[in-house]
Amino acid sequence: MSDPASAVVFDPAAVFPEVTTVRAALAARDWGAVRRVLDAATPVARTTLIRIGSEGDHLEDFLRYVVGADPNDTAAVAMLGNHLIEVGWNIRSDARAEHVSRQQFDSFHDWLRRAEVVLLDGVARRPDDPTLWAVRLISARGLGLGLAETRRRYGKLAALDPNHLPGQWQFLQGLCPKWGGSWAELQRWCRETMLAAPPGALQAGLVADGHIERWLDAGGGAQGVAYLRGDVVRAEIYEAAQRSIWHPGFSREHGWVDVASSFAFLFAMLEDQAATGAVFRLLGNVATELPWSYLAGDDPAGHIRQTREWALSGSGVTR
Repeated sequence: MSDPASAVVFDPAAVFPEVTTVRAALAARDWGAVRRVLDAATPVARTTLIRIGSEGDHLEDFLRYVVGADPNDTAAVAMLGNHLIEVGWNIRSDARAEHVSRQQFDSFHDWLRRAEVVLLDGVARRPDDPTLWAVRLISARGLGLGLAETRRRYGKLAALDPNHLPGQWQFLQGLCPKWGGSWAELQRWCRETMLAAPPGALQAGLVADGHIERWLDAGGGAQGVAYLRGDVVRAEIYEAAQRSIWHPGFSREHGWVDVASSFAFLFAMLEDQAATGAVFRLLGNVATELPWSYLAGDDPAGHIRQTREWALSGSGVTR
């Protein structure tokens, strides 16, 4: 029998029980039960739960039925749109463009265009729903609609909710050079967004994720470590940790595990044993696959266990 203390739990339901409720209601095709959870959620939690729910199998017919019965139900519209995007992205895969076949791209774009039709009707009816704009940031990126359109959609979202973390994560991706952005703009935006949010908010995690993207572009692994160890970058990582995971008011809203996982990863790459251990103590057994899968491929849990054992074996002082 495996040691429970060595477990690595990726399922968000371990932290947020409402995830289980939404999944069970969708499996039972009980949209009323789904709506009761979503209607009681904060905007960030609602968007996150809609995304998680949309990852279920064979949902398209059911969600189209719900939307057909009430086209103004933007929770159903957003979940259907996100589901169609999920199907398409699974076909495309997360491989770099040069490793994706023309057939994969064609099918991918077909599914995203279907999602755009659904989502466009949704925002025409309810332009005040931030979840719709967050999902439309994903389809804009996948369809290659360009940075100007991505900025426009993010502007609509930010006007409704300036600290909508799920949408901010999507906008961060859109600012990466691989999607037409630039490192200068990405890093400037991450820092400005962190400073605009209250101390303890999850937005400081955007700074961490921006540096992880740059590390990955620099070759990842040991090749990218030199970037992370630069004086300016290192200082920004520690500053962001002080404003989030190490702040007394650190938010435990949906997304906090992602943020903490990113910092644990960065501190491990910086070989700061004490800092890494501190974040793992915060996380307990929960984690997210990204960014660990960038190093461990198909076994991020194994890599996390090894890193956690190293981090918790020392008693050094955080540098």
